[in-house]
Amino acid sequence: MSEKPDKPTVARHKTAIKRQSFSRPVQCLLRDGLLDTTRTFFDYGCGHGQDVDMLSQMEIDCSGWDPVHRPKAERKQADVVNLGYVINVIEDPQERQQVIRKAWDLCTTVLAVAAQVDFAAPEKIHALHADGILTSRGTFQKYYNQYELRDYLQAVLEADAISAAPGVFYIFKDEEAKQRLVANRYHRRLTVPRRRTSELLFEQNKDLLEPFMLALTQFGRIPGPEELAESAEIEERFGSLSRAFRLVQKVTDEEPWKEIAQRRSEDLLVYLALARFRKRPPLAKLPLTVRRDIKSFLGSYSSACEKADELLFLAGNAKAIDAACQRAKVGQLADNALTIHESALDSLEPILRIYEGCARALVGNIDGANLIKLHRFSGKVSYIAYPDFEKDPFPAIQLRVKVSLRSLEIDVFDYSEWSDPPLLFRKDEFLPPEHPKRLLFSKLSKQLAKAGVLPSSESRFTGSQWKEFLSASGYSIRGHALSSSPDTSRAKRPQS
Repeated sequence: MSEKPDKPTVARHKTAIKRQSFSRPVQCLLRDGLLDTTRTFFDYGCGHGQDVDMLSQMEIDCSGWDPVHRPKAERKQADVVNLGYVINVIEDPQERQQVIRKAWDLCTTVLAVAAQVDFAAPEKIHALHADGILTSRGTFQKYYNQYELRDYLQAVLEADAISAAPGVFYIFKDEEAKQRLVANRYHRRLTVPRRRTSELLFEQNKDLLEPFMLALTQFGRIPGPEELAESAEIEERFGSLSRAFRLVQKVTDEEPWKEIAQRRSEDLLVYLALARFRKRPPLAKLPLTVRRDIKSFLGSYSSACEKADELLFLAGNAKAIDAACQRAKVGQLADNALTIHESALDSLEPILRIYEGCARALVGNIDGANLIKLHRFSGKVSYIAYPDFEKDPFPAIQLRVKVSLRSLEIDVFDYSEWSDPPLLFRKDEFLPPEHPKRLLFSKLSKQLAKAGVLPSSESRFTGSQWKEFLSASGYSIRGHALSSSPDTSRAKRPQS
């Protein structure tokens, strides 16, 4: 009787890689304000320890442990714990769960978990092993899809997993910190209304009234005592914050403050609608600022949730999405979609922000994506990366990620290796009116249109095709301006 073949040996010690920059989960933590000098950090499975070394240089209290490279280091409790690209290299499912729970036990605020996702899997065939593959280096890899990874983490820890990026999730122990993060995602940045008139009393109290105006803009309402350090002194000088606000309205006009309050009310509804996916917490578990917002803008928590549910229901209605896309005052409207620059997202009405927020809740933030395509009928949202959008008059596409809200599938189209990728035209049409470069981009589009060489919004010109067409038409591009060459014969206006 023949002997059974030996199980292949998994070379776990080869999985750690050396990097010159922060790993993706640490980048996400820093980006989202979850990691700074006020919080402690522990890297569970830190590999060679580059994240720990670089965070130490930022004077963040941090440490790490790794079974191969730092086996003697202490595994200690911290506010923020990172389990970055560890579970995908463990071939034993039971051990995988144990590692997740051990990391979870160490965190007091938030655990970040990162794993390889299926669209990053190599195309060539590898030997199957357990529920993953063996690489050519003898290491194990398990590739998850985004939805599978979220469900897996939630099942193991019995807690919500919030998507930060493809393959990166946050799991919070501190409910208030979780709600603060989610609420801030949909809190738009607004500018302080300009002063309309000069007023002696205002001039005499600028030291208090200017920070007060900043707080009014941030919250859209009169701040509570704990939300403004100068509250007590303002009350002492003016008798109440309401009286101080009336003075501010006198020198700035009332209408801008009403608009700010309306926008903050909409932000709150977007947050509450999307919070439905993770089961809304009781009112007492919400941050105090959010509780004040609800009372000020929407009355009771129950009525606020009812209004948010109505919007969430509409966001799943293709006719409602189509109508909202047609009403949009920003972006490029095509037959099947509305495409906007990321800076225009805040200009959309709540139903479209919720529609996009549903996709972001699944996939997280896509690094480098600066255009967002809201499909009007198919229940899909695409994130598109044009790295040179600001500088190049016709930037080339690098990445497109399409999220299906109906099937929960994520499709990734990578153009980074293409020698001649398609270009983007009419950049001005994607931007909000207040964008600082819209006028510059618009001038170029008008020049191209006047010369009869402006490509249609559906154009699929590659770089070489566009260069050839311009040359044949007797034109060239210098910066964001069109130059003519009168001796060159003209070609027809491009249609594709």
